[in-house]
Amino acid sequence: MKHHEHRHDNHHSHHSHHSHHSHHHAPKNYNLVFLIGIILNISFVIIEGVFGIFSHSLALLADAGHNLSDVAGLLIAWGAFWLSTKKPTKHFTYGLRKSSILSALFNSILLLIAVGIIIWEALHRLKSPTGINSEIVMTVAGIGIIINGLTALLFFKDKDHDINIRGAYLHMAADALISLGVVVSGVIIHYTAWSWLDPIMSLVISIIIIWGTWSLLKDSIRLSLDAVPDHISPHDVKNYLENIEGVAEVHDLHIWAMSTSDNALTAHLTIFKNQIENKFISEISSTLKKSFGIHHTTIQLEFYDETYHCELKSDDVI
Repeated sequence: MKHHEHRHDNHHSHHSHHSHHSHHHAPKNYNLVFLIGIILNISFVIIEGVFGIFSHSLALLADAGHNLSDVAGLLIAWGAFWLSTKKPTKHFTYGLRKSSILSALFNSILLLIAVGIIIWEALHRLKSPTGINSEIVMTVAGIGIIINGLTALLFFKDKDHDINIRGAYLHMAADALISLGVVVSGVIIHYTAWSWLDPIMSLVISIIIIWGTWSLLKDSIRLSLDAVPDHISPHDVKNYLENIEGVAEVHDLHIWAMSTSDNALTAHLTIFKNQIENKFISEISSTLKKSFGIHHTTIQLEFYDETYHCELKSDDVI
């Protein structure tokens, strides 16, 4: 993912041996992508609603409702993206960046609820199969493959870098898959009259979607609980800090996600001599950014002294 230019701020304070190096990491602008996706999907909801009314297809009307939940999913993701660009305030000192993680969590829950409704409907239709106008249903589902597929493609490139974008992508990819299933089963039903195939196909696709959504749910819960992001090895970060020349010991190390695209680190470094220089802090922050993708580093320096014991030294203390 391309990042915009970063601004460097170095502050250091002699009285507390406390230094900050803040890295304002501007996320990529997705406004146009979300706008196109939402317009495409609202158009599809209208098409499905009109066709559903004219063909007396409850399935199409239900799917129009389900696609409306996708528009809601895109709106949640877009809203979170917008909130995460807001400047910090007196009460929200990190800004509202974490809203992007909450959005990924809401989207995974929303997707699982939608799949639950599809499974319920499929099981009901297995018990009492209903005849469908396969030609109309296939036509609309064909339009659905194109619209949902195009929207999923808009988010495809950045889905592995940002779980908020992955949530939006999964919503659209899941819908394209559902529409594909409808077309395939519609073609087979048209030639064989196996009406039971439609709900069976729905169940198979639902299982695939649950499998795909599970990791999004798990990752968004982990990041909501301030877990270390998956792509960062805390062991490697500690190893790097401990091996910096002049550093005696590292403790109170914390790494967490401030948003779906920004990571932060705080640590206490025990140093052998007075090393409070901007260059020392700047080099550490720069390496943490380049090698580990940590954009916001706060380091507290403490002088090595056998008689001094930091109360946060134990790993059990937060």
